[in-house]
Amino acid sequence: MSHTYEFNITMTCGGCSGAVDRVLKKLEGVESYEVSLENQNAKVVTSLPYETVLAKIAKTGKKITSATADGVTQSIEVPAAA
Repeated sequence: MSHTYEFNITMTCGGCSGAVDRVLKKLEGVESYEVSLENQNAKVVTSLPYETVLAKIAKTGKKITSATADGVTQSIEVPAAA
């Protein structure tokens, strides 16, 4: 089943949004995504677990300020890498 995750991410330039765009493009299991520098967010439609997508975006080094999964507010604490 697909979920819609929305992340509010602090992105200051096209390079920032480009970095987020690249990790989402490479992530297997993402059906569609949209990164908006203007709105400072990324919307991802995927069957992957929320934590997986959160960790990938966090790896870009951009600050995630808030996030929702299917409209429900989620923790933005990135789980420690196993």
